[in-house]
Amino acid sequence: MYDVAIIGAGVIGASIFRELSKYNLKTVILEKENDVSMGTSKANSAIVHSGYDPKVGTLMAKLNVKGNEMFEELCKELSVPFKRNGSLVIGFDDNDMETIKELYENGKKIGVKGLEILNKEEVLNKEKNLSENVKGALYAKMGGIVGPFEYTIALIENGIENGGKLKVCSEVIDISKEENFIIKTSKGDKIEAKYIINAAGIYADKIHNLICEESFKIIPIKGEYYVMDKSQGGLFTNTIFQCPSKKGKGVLVTPTVHGNLLVGPNADEIEDKESLKTTMDGLDFIRSKALKTTEKVNFRESIRNFAGLRATPDTGDFIVEENKKVKGFIDAAGMKSPGLSSAPAVAIEVVDILNKAGLKLVKNENFNPYRKQINFMELTSEEKGELIKKDPSYGRIICRCESITEGEIVDAIKRSFGQITLDGVKRRCRPGMGRCQGGFCGPKVQEIIARELNIPIESIVLEKDGSYILTGKSK
Repeated sequence: MYDVAIIGAGVIGASIFRELSKYNLKTVILEKENDVSMGTSKANSAIVHSGYDPKVGTLMAKLNVKGNEMFEELCKELSVPFKRNGSLVIGFDDNDMETIKELYENGKKIGVKGLEILNKEEVLNKEKNLSENVKGALYAKMGGIVGPFEYTIALIENGIENGGKLKVCSEVIDISKEENFIIKTSKGDKIEAKYIINAAGIYADKIHNLICEESFKIIPIKGEYYVMDKSQGGLFTNTIFQCPSKKGKGVLVTPTVHGNLLVGPNADEIEDKESLKTTMDGLDFIRSKALKTTEKVNFRESIRNFAGLRATPDTGDFIVEENKKVKGFIDAAGMKSPGLSSAPAVAIEVVDILNKAGLKLVKNENFNPYRKQINFMELTSEEKGELIKKDPSYGRIICRCESITEGEIVDAIKRSFGQITLDGVKRRCRPGMGRCQGGFCGPKVQEIIARELNIPIESIVLEKDGSYILTGKSK
C-alpha cells in the first residue's frame, strides 16, 4: 500500500512527486503514456511568467509569484537549463498603454518584483528588432525561460532516486474507496493508497468524476507554434508579449534556453483532448500576429511546428483542494498558464493540504536534492579532455546540429524509465532537436538504443506505442 498515489506525470504531478520524496513516505506516480511529460508539459511556451496578470486574490496570483522565485535554485539542483531573461509586454497605442498600466498596478499588488513601465525609446534600446510602431512596454525582470520537458523529467528522476515509484502505461480507469482508495489501471493493476492527488492535466475532470461529484470542467485550448532555427535565436533577448486578450496572453516571440526562437501560440477551443494537429489557418494567424511585434523574423527558417493543449478550467482559477465529500482525494487541476511557472509552489500547497488532511510528514534525512546531467558542450576544454579520457564515447559527436555526444545519449538511456523511445531520448538530451530534426542522427540514436538495451532495432518506436520507424530490412 502507498501513502500517496499521484495521477499524471506532467510538470504538476512531477513537482508534487519530488516534493513528497523529501519525506518518509511510500509514493507512486501513475502515467497513462509510456513516458513522462507527454502532454502539456512537452508542448508549451517554455515561459516562467513573472506573475503580473493573474487577478489579485486568486490561486494563480499567489502560486505564480511564489513558484517563479523558486525556479533558479531548483534548476541548479536538477541540472536543467533556465535563464531569467526578463519579459516585455509591448503596447502600440493609448489603449494598450492603459492595459500596461493596469498590469503594472496588478503586479505590484500581487508582489511581483522588478516591474517597470518603459517608453518607446527605452523599449527599443532593449530590443532593437521590435516594430518601430511600439509606444511603450511593461518590463518584468523576473520573467524567465526553461526547458519544460527536461525539467519535468529531472523532477521524476530525482523523485525516484529519493525512493518514489513510477508506473507508466498505467491509465487510471476506476477509483473506489473503502478504508483506503483502490485505483484500477489499464494494466489490470489494483493500487491501494491512503491519499490520491489528481494531477491529470486535460483529463483531470475525468479522473475527478470517477469518485467525486462533478464540480468543474476542463476545456482543451489548442495552441500552435513555430520553432525557428538558431539563426533567428539572437533576434531577441527578452520574451516579447503583446497586450493580453480574453483568450489569453496572445502570440509571443521568445528566445529559448537552447538558442532557438519560439513564435506562438494561437488559442482554439476544441473538443478532442487528443488532437495535436497543426493547421495552415492557425499558423497563418500566428505569423500575421507576430508581424505586428516584429518584421525581422524570417519564417523560412522554421524547423518545426507543433501544437499543445492547455487544460483550461471553467472555474477561472487553479483548483488545488481536498474534496469536501471524498476525504483524502486532492485535485491539482485546471493548470492553464501560468501552470508551469506555478508548479513548484503548487507542490508545496498540496503537501500542506496533505498535512492538514492527516498525513504524517516525517523528513527524509537521506533526501538528495541533486540530479546531475552532463551537458558536454558547456564544459571547459580541460573538463572535456578529462571526461573523454575516462569515457571516449564523449568524444564522438552523434547530433551535429546540437553537438550532442554518444556519451550523453548513453547516459540518458541509462537514467531512463519505462519504454525508451527515439523522442524520449530527444527530450532528455536533445539529439534531433536541431535544424535537420534528426534526419542525420536519428538512425544512429536508434542503433545506440538497440545496443545499450540489447533489443531489436525494429522494436524502437518514435513516440507512442505503434509509431514504429523500422519494420524490417529492404535488402
